[in-house]
Amino acid sequence: MSRLVEKSRNIFATSCLVAGVLAGASGCKSGESDSTGGEGGAPGAGGAVEGGAGPGGASSGDEDELINEAAEQYASVVSATYGDALASALALKTEIAAFLDEPSEETLTAAKKAWLASREPYLKTEAFRFYDGPIDNPEDGPEGQLNAWPLDEAYIDYVVGDVDSGIINDPSVAITALALGALNEQGGEKNIATGYHAIEFLLWGQDLSEDGPGERPVTDYTTADNSERRGQYLQVVTDLLVQDLEGLVQAWSSGKTNYRAEFLAESPAEKMRRVLTGLIVLSGFETGGERLQTAYDTQDQEDEHSCFSDNTHRDMVGDVLGIQDVYLGTYQKLDGTKLSGTSFFEVVKAKDSALAAELKDRIQTSLELAEALKPPFDQEIKSSAGRKRVEALIESLRFEQEPLLEDVFRLFELTIPNPE
Repeated sequence: MSRLVEKSRNIFATSCLVAGVLAGASGCKSGESDSTGGEGGAPGAGGAVEGGAGPGGASSGDEDELINEAAEQYASVVSATYGDALASALALKTEIAAFLDEPSEETLTAAKKAWLASREPYLKTEAFRFYDGPIDNPEDGPEGQLNAWPLDEAYIDYVVGDVDSGIINDPSVAITALALGALNEQGGEKNIATGYHAIEFLLWGQDLSEDGPGERPVTDYTTADNSERRGQYLQVVTDLLVQDLEGLVQAWSSGKTNYRAEFLAESPAEKMRRVLTGLIVLSGFETGGERLQTAYDTQDQEDEHSCFSDNTHRDMVGDVLGIQDVYLGTYQKLDGTKLSGTSFFEVVKAKDSALAAELKDRIQTSLELAEALKPPFDQEIKSSAGRKRVEALIESLRFEQEPLLEDVFRLFELTIPNPE
């Protein structure tokens, strides 16, 4: 029996509401420019104080200064990534508008391609979650409206065996942003009404194929029952997606009184805690567990992240790329511009060079294992060879990468989060 099976925790045997990642962005322009502070300019020294030597030989003041610089670069990476997520969502909105204006196989295919492209930068932003920042603030964070998953298709539209199911086929329900926002997750975690996966379902339909994605007919938006309401629904949820991303861009923009300013004003230890929390929870609990372990255990297509489009393999790549961007303080924007500056890899290296290097190498290994997954993911979790590839990625994320991140928490005397 593999260590993966031995260590598998029961919590991952059931699906959880959350959602999901990314890779080389399509449509990038050539042009490069190295920037130390991203769009926010050079990092500030911030918070340096006199103190005794730490475990790595550097004074506590030097360590604080390094953390502050890495936090400045982190904020620039976050801002740039959300900016790209918004830009690609606006491109998606344009293609969806073109499709709804003139429904055809060509315009539907263009909308699908735009959705796939929009996922690439957004998935990288998932490394900025799990510490109650703007994306998942318990009071008003939009994550549940943006990327909630898994989704019960019958909550939105017709499914095989029930042609009248869903909000779309209930004329008593108004299709407005306010109404759909209120209906999202109403009565159950799988009652998802908005976000990327709602749009995905509306474009692809149910995935009833073993070797391909869903095949929603164009007639659903022309001659089928409630075609007008279906088009209205697609337009409204796309507008909501853009609106939520605009809020995140504003929260992380430089030079404003916003979350970014509040984050940078925190103590070095608190900055470190938040950043590391995003990395460790996404590595082990979320990607390695909820998204991979659950699907591996159940072998159920309904437990894959992007099941309608068969884009789940890209989700895994995107999540790991986001982790790597944060750790190394780097990001390549959709226009080809490259951000680089003081990183949390350097922060860890200053205190424990061996641990810093081992974590860097492990993240790269996880990325290579994610890239080795073969679509469609719903067949990867069933075939012998595919299950070995999925198992190897789970092993890397949950039983190698997560423990290394735990070591980093201990190194900086921070409390390890317990998302379970």
